[in-house]
Amino acid sequence: MSELTHVNTNGEANMVDVSSKDTTTRIAKATAKILMKAETLKKIKDNDFKKGDVLAVARIAGIMAAKQTHHLIPMCHSLNLSKISVEFEFIECGVQITTMAKLNAQTGVEMEALTAASIAALTIYDMCKAVDRFMRVTDVQLLEKQGGKSGFWKLEDHEK
Repeated sequence: MSELTHVNTNGEANMVDVSSKDTTTRIAKATAKILMKAETLKKIKDNDFKKGDVLAVARIAGIMAAKQTHHLIPMCHSLNLSKISVEFEFIECGVQITTMAKLNAQTGVEMEALTAASIAALTIYDMCKAVDRFMRVTDVQLLEKQGGKSGFWKLEDHEK
């Protein structure tokens, strides 16, 4: 197992120095699900919420959250992101969210992709809570990453 990178030799939290790392194109993809009643899902599909288009608002929230990750996660670097995407797929009793974060930098964008997925799911909850207070956000997970010293990593390759 690798050493923890955000802990110094004294066991104290610290920000990783990435200044000696190569600048490469780095991409991360993440996912989250939000599960709900069938009636709630139908209202999302029909765009039948007084607050507005649930998925449009959730997409914007996910993008904004990715751009603010360094304000939310203490040891994350402030990154100049090149691209953030937030996509939705209707699944049985819910919505699956898939995000992608991309940049050219000395550090990865996994936390930005995970933050985008999480906040998009929470935004769906916020938009729909008046009709379904017991929705569940589940399966927040990194799907893949590429770039940097560790190269390409994909979840399916590590589940075997």
